[in-house]
Amino acid sequence: MPTYNDPIADAAEASEALRGLAHAGGVFARPADMYRVLGDLSASLRHLHQIVEQVAANHETRVPFAFDDAGIHETGVRYALDVAEQLHRAARLLDQSYDRLADGFSAAGRIAWHHEPAPDTDVALDRQWVTVVFLQGEEADEALDIIQTQGVDAAVEHLACWDYGAETDSVAITNGDIRDAISAGVLDKTAESGPYTLSYNPFMGHVALHRHPATDAAEEAATSPEPQPEPKPPSGRRRTRAITPYEPTRRSASDTPRGLGL
Repeated sequence: MPTYNDPIADAAEASEALRGLAHAGGVFARPADMYRVLGDLSASLRHLHQIVEQVAANHETRVPFAFDDAGIHETGVRYALDVAEQLHRAARLLDQSYDRLADGFSAAGRIAWHHEPAPDTDVALDRQWVTVVFLQGEEADEALDIIQTQGVDAAVEHLACWDYGAETDSVAITNGDIRDAISAGVLDKTAESGPYTLSYNPFMGHVALHRHPATDAAEEAATSPEPQPEPKPPSGRRRTRAITPYEPTRRSASDTPRGLGL
């Protein structure tokens, strides 16, 4: 429960709640539930914008107390004001994201979801994506470090060990975990390597590997009487499904530090 007076405890609880939503929101059993989730996310973005601006303002007003590790006041002031400036920029990005999310929320309210699909609707697999693996937090650290030190190709080779080919496709199709587009947030980066597309965000600490499913995987899934069990990734690592963050804008951050918390 929120304390309303302890920012550290409330920030930790908000982070854990968003982590839970990231895991739960990969697939919606009832599509109509997405509308309610979008409404709650809109409210969350407004609150997040306010929090970021408050932290920025506190860095500005507390500059008389700012020093660096060597005890130099002038350097501490410069650091504090730099933090405030970066946070003000982040708040402006959140404003843009809120506008896009509000547009999506409004459009979602006009969708009438039916229990049965329209007749003669074929899945265009050549335009869709399977998420091979999605990692976040500590699980993503190794892959993000490889991206930084060895490059995208090395990271893709590392993450490709989660790809079981047609078996991965069949599981995703059976579970309805096929997407028309790669999910990407405001600060997410994407890069292609061979048949794969890598999406990652060092700022939020997550990485995902995507590819187009093979066309014969749909036929295999359609003729299978039972859903295929999801294979375990190598070395005991677990596989998770990708989250769907709010709609990306064209603006991205090329050099952003890892480890932001709410």
